[in-house]
Amino acid sequence: MSLMPAAVLFDFDGTLIDSAPDILTGINRLLDEENLPNLDLAQVHQFIGDGAPMLVTRTFAAVGRPLDPDSVSAMTDRYMAIYEALPADPSCVFPGVAETLASLSADIPLALVTNKPERATHAVLEAIGLAPYFKAVVGGDSLPTRKPHPGPLLHAMAHLAAAPGKTIMVGDGANDVTAGRAAGCQVVCVTYGYPRMPVEQLGADRLVDHFRDLPSALADLAAG
Repeated sequence: MSLMPAAVLFDFDGTLIDSAPDILTGINRLLDEENLPNLDLAQVHQFIGDGAPMLVTRTFAAVGRPLDPDSVSAMTDRYMAIYEALPADPSCVFPGVAETLASLSADIPLALVTNKPERATHAVLEAIGLAPYFKAVVGGDSLPTRKPHPGPLLHAMAHLAAAPGKTIMVGDGANDVTAGRAAGCQVVCVTYGYPRMPVEQLGADRLVDHFRDLPSALADLAAG
C-alpha cells in the first residue's frame, strides 16, 4: 500500500451506514406511544448527528411538544430501548464500505468515533459485520464530551497510539470537521451523508463521492 496515515477515525451514521430509516422507525414508534404525529425521513436527516438526547429533543420540538430538561433523559431511554430492539439490516452499509474497511484495517489501525450511544453502536457493528475492522469504538456516551468536542477523537488516538498530525478523521458533517480540526487531524468528508449544510462548505481537506475512493484520498493527504 502507498504512503498512508498512521490511523483513521470514522464517523458512523451517514458515513458508513444509512441509519436514517431505522432511526425514523424508532422515533416514530416513540411518537406513536405519545399519540403524536410522525416525522418524515427528511426531518430525521436534519436531526441526526448530535447524539440521541438531541435527536429526541428536536423531535418533540418539531411535533409541537417541547420537552423540559427533566423529561429528555426518560424519553431518550425509551427511544433507545425501541431502537435497540430493531433488527439491524446489513443492507444499510453504504456501497464499498465493507471492502474498503477490510483493506485499510489490514495495514493501519481504525477507530469509530460516533455520537451514537456506545452500546447501540457495538450492537449494530456486530449485526452488520463491521466490528472486526475497528480497534477502538468511542460512542456519544463513552466520555463526558462528544463531537464536536475533540475529546472523543483524542481518546481514540491515544488508544491507537497515533499522533493527531498523522491521523485522518472521516465523516459527513460539521461535527466531524470541527472535532477533527480541534484534535489536530486532517479531515475527509463523504458527500452522500447527512450534513445540515452544503458539504462543500464544511471545510474538509478532501471530499469523496464514493467510499471506495477513500484510500486514494487518504494517501494523497498522507503524502502532503
